[in-house]
Amino acid sequence: MLEFIQLLNQRYQAIIANLKADDPQIALFQLRLEQLIFTEAFIRKGELLESSPQTPLQIAIIGPTQAGKSSISNLILNNQIASVSPLAGFTVHPQGFCHQVSLQDCSGLQGFFGRFQQLDLAELSKERHDCYSLTENGSVSELIPPCVFWDTPDFDSIDSADYKEGVIRTIALADIVVLAVSKEKYADQSVWEMMSTIESFHQTTLICVNKLAEGTEDLIINSLREKWHIARQDEFPKVIPMLFQKQTAKPVWPALEKDVFFQLQQSVSQQKHFEYQHSLLNKYWYDWLAPVVAEHEAQKIWQALVDKNIEQALEEYKRDFLNHPQYYDTFQNALVELLELLEIPGISGVLTKTRRVLTWPARKIFGIGKKISRPKSQEHTLLNQIGEHLLIALSDQLLEKVDSDTKQNKWWKDSYLLLRQQKNALLENYQVAVNHYGTSFQQDVEETANRLYGKLEEHPLILNGLRATRLTTDVAVMALMIETGGIGAHDLIITPALLSMTSLLAESAVGSFMSKAEAELKQHQLETVKQDLFIAGLQQALYKLPEQLSDKSRFNISPELLKKAEQQRDEKKHGIRIL
Repeated sequence: MLEFIQLLNQRYQAIIANLKADDPQIALFQLRLEQLIFTEAFIRKGELLESSPQTPLQIAIIGPTQAGKSSISNLILNNQIASVSPLAGFTVHPQGFCHQVSLQDCSGLQGFFGRFQQLDLAELSKERHDCYSLTENGSVSELIPPCVFWDTPDFDSIDSADYKEGVIRTIALADIVVLAVSKEKYADQSVWEMMSTIESFHQTTLICVNKLAEGTEDLIINSLREKWHIARQDEFPKVIPMLFQKQTAKPVWPALEKDVFFQLQQSVSQQKHFEYQHSLLNKYWYDWLAPVVAEHEAQKIWQALVDKNIEQALEEYKRDFLNHPQYYDTFQNALVELLELLEIPGISGVLTKTRRVLTWPARKIFGIGKKISRPKSQEHTLLNQIGEHLLIALSDQLLEKVDSDTKQNKWWKDSYLLLRQQKNALLENYQVAVNHYGTSFQQDVEETANRLYGKLEEHPLILNGLRATRLTTDVAVMALMIETGGIGAHDLIITPALLSMTSLLAESAVGSFMSKAEAELKQHQLETVKQDLFIAGLQQALYKLPEQLSDKSRFNISPELLKKAEQQRDEKKHGIRIL
């Protein structure tokens, strides 16, 4: 699941980078990107719990600018270890301080932070945000149990977008979240947007209100309670009011609250992490994947358009060739092949030799009697026209989708441009397939002729009658050849014998078999054209066309990959992996 969330993250980033500055989708996609970063971090926390179950307690202090997070961190740690500055955005890296635990105890954290590099505190640079620090706290604090205490950057400054991922990762890591706000900042919208977002983490929470004037505590706490219940559904947490000290300009921890972190530690439970993780995925899943599903729907519509146009092309082929009384000649070609099989044993050799000599001029011109490629037929020309018309029709339909489907307008527009670019190449490949079909289907024609001959052998009288017709026709043709010198030999040799044979076959006992053979050949021809030309030659290439769209403008997540991710999500549905 982590890999899939990372993939979604990358795709959203790439698409956002490719959108125009005024595109209304930018704000929506950026929100989803932030949700993905939160979820990725929470999933990483689950992997940390599995791989390093002895990882120390994690406490993170978060808040807006100038809330005094670093000052409160130093107070809690009993050490001036976190850098303090009056400048907003001074802290830009997550800084972890190991209190009564060693760095070795925290070895699993590098896997959690992933691409973020662990550095020493002194090595952190404002020029680089993909890093964090871990430092052992040399002092002992009475306020916190053994843990890693994290001081984090603000999440509301202008520059926070540059380092917000580090903040998000640290929040997701925390077992206890300390929200630090000042009396000036506690009502800021950014604060409550953040608290609303992380509600799905179900973390134990403490609120520290800094820089309070004495006597204002109740008013601020009541206001905090109202805002909490507006932003979240869970119970309002413990609040620590921290009065402003003019002398030291540092916060002071209330003496009566020294045990608060020890009490909060008792409420930390990691056993439900995977249940919460599943709920978090379900919360955003359909929103995240809405544009991915929209791409899949567009792909389905595109494939349906391709299928519809192929069906129309096949109807044209049947109408203008297979069922056309003048142009359909495939079965006649099978009968021509049958003529060759009707040579009479004994005299066929002499007749054949004489026929070849007498018809030499015509054979030289037409290539009669040789197994050579036939000239382009009406079928060949028609198939090429149908293929070209199909691509033109699809282009027109894509343009219609550009105007009618506003949600996927860019997808349809890019698909149209891609089809226009590749139209010639698609057509050339299709024409190659047409040529190959014209040659290879001749074997099926010959097979039909052999089947007819085999059936005739079962009826010797009919077979001999056909041979006599063939012999008579050959003798008549040879007499005419002497007078014409071979002129019009193609028609004279084939047509008379073919007509005589067709009449005899139709009127004989094998007439029904001949009709059946013709119907089967025609059906097989239709299936061959459909599979070899329109399915293999066009449909498969057209189906894959949208896959070649630029990755900058689409999510490019296959239905198979999405289905696999949904199965992984559902595997955790009942919390079967409990620590």
